[in-house]
Formats: sequence, structure tokens, C-alpha cells
Amino acid sequence: MAPSLRIGSIVVDCVDFGRMLEFWQAALRYTPLYPPNGGWVILGDPQGVGPNLSLNRVPRRPPGRNHLHLDLYAKDRQKEVRRLLLLGAKRHRQAYGRDDDFRVLEDPDGNLFCVVQT
Repeated sequence: MAPSLRIGSIVVDCVDFGRMLEFWQAALRYTPLYPPNGGWVILGDPQGVGPNLSLNRVPRRPPGRNHLHLDLYAKDRQKEVRRLLLLGAKRHRQAYGRDDDFRVLEDPDGNLFCVVQT
């Protein structure tokens, strides 16, 4: 039996909506499915393969840590980390083991995400 639910979009609350939109469009090369409207946009994979990423403007950062993050798979993790840093990501303080295949970054609004070597 086919699943009746699937991940259609991953939603990220953000304070700096314009900067976040610019960053995630460049990072993933996704495009808006509809024009941004009132601090809301759905970015979609132009190939139709990956999940949508939605950005939702909020007036302030919610208290506490954001427990949602993305794992971005990369064929060349080092190259992608450099590219994302140039786009405005920051390195997150993280201790890594010798065999760890990921690096943790923060997007311009401070949300954590991982770049994973595939």
C-alpha cells in the first residue's frame, strides 16, 4: 500500500525573510513556486525531485534552540561548504570525530544545517 503522507515541504521560520530567501535560493538553486506573499514563500526543486523548502517570516526568534535542520548531501562536501560560507553561512561550533562525514553550518538567520559527504 502506498503511503498516504509524504514530506511536501520543510518549513523554516525566519526573521530576515529577504536575506533567507536569497540565501536558500542560491544554496539549493530552488525557485519560488509562487511569488513571495506576506513573508511566505515555497521554494521548489526545479527538477521536481527534492522536497520543497518553505520560508515563513516571524517577528522575532522563538526562545530556545531550533531542533529542525536540513541534511544537505554533497558529492564534494569541502567544495560545497566553501560555497555556502561565501553565500553567508557560518561554521557552527562542533567537535568532529575522525570518521564524521558531515559539517554543521548556520544559515544567515542562525538555523543549523549539515553538509553530508555522499
